[in-house]
Amino acid sequence: MKISFGKLLLLFTVVPFVELYILLELANRTSALTTLSLIVITGIIGAYFAKEQGRRVINHIQMELNSGRMPGNGLLHGLCVLIGGILLLTPGILTDLFGFSLLIPMTRVKYIDFMKVFIKKHFRLSQVTPYSTMDDFNDYR
Repeated sequence: MKISFGKLLLLFTVVPFVELYILLELANRTSALTTLSLIVITGIIGAYFAKEQGRRVINHIQMELNSGRMPGNGLLHGLCVLIGGILLLTPGILTDLFGFSLLIPMTRVKYIDFMKVFIKKHFRLSQVTPYSTMDDFNDYR
């Protein structure tokens, strides 16, 4: 999969400008103190929520591993929680909304469904066996 330079440029230039515009407009319509307070409060709430959801995901992954199952969905949930937490620590209204949507389990499932379709479409998946022969196994002991 190849991400074009243009898409990355768009992502890293347009999104911050839009976020800045929204924050300045919010400060203009309310006050600078209200806007700064909103940024700090969403950061604190987001960090707490990400920590709690992260703990739940890790516990679920551990339960899956302890029962001998691969935690495929659990890993995708963990990725969503990680990205959501990072977005919530980034100042901005749009990033906060997207970050919170990644932390809420009901909406996170929709993102995971999309990720599965994307992975199947863009990556060729084949069955992997850990060791093809006993000699290969002995190399890792």
